Amino acid sequence: MSILFSSRAHGAKASRVNAIQRFVMFFVHHIRQAVFSLGELWRTPGSSLLTIAVLGLSLTLPTTLHLLVKNVQQISGGFAKAAEINLFIRDTATPQQVQSLKTILEADSQIAGVRHISKEAAMAEFREASGFGAALNYLTDNPLPDVLVVLPVHTEPAAARQLQQQLEKERIVEFAKLDLEWLQRLDALVLLLQQAVVAIGLLLLSAVLLIVSNTIRLSIINKRDEIEVMKLVGATDAFIQRPFLYTGLWFGVFGGLLAFLVTEALLWWLRGAIASISSLYQSDFQLQAMNLYEFGGLLLLAILLGVMGSYLSVRRHLRAIEPS
Repeated sequence: MSILFSSRAHGAKASRVNAIQRFVMFFVHHIRQAVFSLGELWRTPGSSLLTIAVLGLSLTLPTTLHLLVKNVQQISGGFAKAAEINLFIRDTATPQQVQSLKTILEADSQIAGVRHISKEAAMAEFREASGFGAALNYLTDNPLPDVLVVLPVHTEPAAARQLQQQLEKERIVEFAKLDLEWLQRLDALVLLLQQAVVAIGLLLLSAVLLIVSNTIRLSIINKRDEIEVMKLVGATDAFIQRPFLYTGLWFGVFGGLLAFLVTEALLWWLRGAIASISSLYQSDFQLQAMNLYEFGGLLLLAILLGVMGSYLSVRRHLRAIEPS
């Protein structure tokens, strides 16, 4: 009985050892094939560099456009937060009525702040900005009204317009002005740019798949005799196609890194021009570069394109090769 128990224990232990060995050898084989595929790229530098360059540069355009759209959205978001409603007060309103309305509006939960511009302050500002100071001295009365500048809590166009219509019903308000048309045009332009980025990206990504697939096809044709010998000795299709898939992976890695470097170079080149424009408008706007998540997404997309292009080519052309 003890001999039988010892035999079973020894068999279970040997089974665990064999399972661990198979698990380790699985990764060892994959590492060897990945390194072998990298060596293949080194042995054919001309075609490899050309494929990597095409893949990287094809990803550069949609990546750069994406970053530009992201920065435009940052600008439009800042404008939306600065949306204001101007309430023009009737000439018949007394200062006490204006101050009372200002107090009521400041207590409204929909309003973040209220600023009163008196008709005297408005005339002084207009006199300084317009350059008609001498001509304005001939005016007997101040034609400008008092203005209450209201900053809404919710700056979305629909909410701001609803608040405008509500405030326009106040008794001493002549009319309210909310200039959001230009902001809506900007949002429409941003949406158009986003759709253009998606369309251009799909076209370029399709081109990348075709280029990688064609490169792998040429590699399979060059190794036709070697593949036939491997099939004669019993190699499976999965074993044969694995180095080609790793070749596609390396294409994606190097192509993604190239796209990142070229995109950063383009942004660095644009920063000088944007800084000059920002200084003219006395703005502290700075061009946002690619963050870590975007870099990871770009690299992952490039790897997926490389592996998918390689897989499509291998599945199509490897089956056609049979030993004669």
